[in-house]
Amino acid sequence: MTTDPMEIFLRIILGSILGGAIGFERQRHGRAAGVRTHLIVCLASVLIMIVSYEYYHLPLDSSYIRIDPARIAAGAITGVGFLGAGVIIKSGFTIQGLTTAACLWIVSAIGLSVGSGLYSPAIITFFITIITLWGLRKIEDRLSRLRFKTITFTTDSLDNEQEVIHIIKTSGADISNIDYEMDRDRNIYTYHLHINFKDPEVITKIRKAFAVLSYIKHYYMRG
Repeated sequence: MTTDPMEIFLRIILGSILGGAIGFERQRHGRAAGVRTHLIVCLASVLIMIVSYEYYHLPLDSSYIRIDPARIAAGAITGVGFLGAGVIIKSGFTIQGLTTAACLWIVSAIGLSVGSGLYSPAIITFFITIITLWGLRKIEDRLSRLRFKTITFTTDSLDNEQEVIHIIKTSGADISNIDYEMDRDRNIYTYHLHINFKDPEVITKIRKAFAVLSYIKHYYMRG
């Protein structure tokens, strides 16, 4: 039994709307995968599920051919995994793109649900996803969380190491690790300090303190 053409049209339109709405939230916050990406992923998932259903109901002799409609759907989820990996970026201690990757995954699941005609689970999941992205973001922003940075600076003396460590600790940060490099030809020492902290103002305090230290020739922060 094939699906009514109007029913197919409804599923395609609904999938496009739900996927596009989630993509709008991602694009609004400057993420790499925006409206177009999420809309296309959801639309593709809807179509894949429709094709799976129609293919399953072809008039074939089941004694010779066995058709499993779930295999095509499983392939869609695998394909979305590659897209999700593409939006995840690691920079120092910071990993960006995990939420966007999860959105691509849930958009694909919503599309498969719509393509199967399971409208209620798809719409409920859509609203929960939107509430999670919009509502919980404000709660997360208010929570204090541990931040990580690496401070790299160069100096021509090893005598001031304890003073630098004291400045960082009194600023409110903890030092988790210290790496050293030495350039014998130029008599330059390079420090890599891996720090963690909760208050964003810690970085401002460290910058102001470093600005008046004459023995620090150059420094930068990353993470």
